[in-house]
Amino acid sequence: MPVELHIVSDSTGETAARLVQALEAQFPDQEFEEVRHARCETIADLERAVASARGHAAVVVYTLVDKEMRDAMRRLCRRARVHYCDLLGHPIDAVARVSGQAARMTPGSRAPLTPAYFRRIEAMEFAVKYDDGVGAGLDEADIVLVGVSRTSKTPLSIYLGYLGHKVANVPVVKGIAPPKELFELDPVKIVGLTINADRLADIRRARVRNLGANNRRYAELAEVYDELEEAAAVQRRLGCPVIDISELSIEETAQQILRTVESRRAEAASMRAS
Repeated sequence: MPVELHIVSDSTGETAARLVQALEAQFPDQEFEEVRHARCETIADLERAVASARGHAAVVVYTLVDKEMRDAMRRLCRRARVHYCDLLGHPIDAVARVSGQAARMTPGSRAPLTPAYFRRIEAMEFAVKYDDGVGAGLDEADIVLVGVSRTSKTPLSIYLGYLGHKVANVPVVKGIAPPKELFELDPVKIVGLTINADRLADIRRARVRNLGANNRRYAELAEVYDELEEAAAVQRRLGCPVIDISELSIEETAQQILRTVESRRAEAASMRAS
């Protein structure tokens, strides 16, 4: 039986939805059904949301800023005997106690446009501008990814850009030499990507089908092995660490990349200091 996760919010519900996704990942054998109740601004809205969960295998997850609405939701869930989780109430109260400041209590409030926000926008624009070896942004990049086609270089560059890191990526293409500038970079910012050959062949076959193309060689296993070997040779020449993305999500790969680059930078700084 699927578990219903009712996401109740006085705004869009995106905050709660992100947590729900992390929650679902901890129960890979359980089926879930997400039910969104966005823009709940009155007690009547809350009553309708709770009524839709009553009697089901359900958990109500809510992000409500107004204290009266939170209290009402708690009462309604208890009365209906529905499991519930208040995602904002406890954190708001805890920060208010520690800071000594009262929360604004404004539903749908957005974080202010800080310098960090503009750095993220700039980094995402950088990732698009210097995607797939386009342009001459390798010197300006914080991180440079090197790997064959379909090793998630582009989505990783965009995601790391969202986190505020300028990322360029360079594809390794069989028979085409990588740009010479790649071998002149500070090696601590270069990270290689690889993937299981069978997995890569499957991804490429699916891509060929979706595009309606007939490029069989692109997806042939023998061709995939050749490309991966050529990429490995380039990565050895660069002396860069290599991350196998076969079983990793974009988020997991990104965190490994950041840990790897930060560790190498710290090691290099320690060696210079000594």
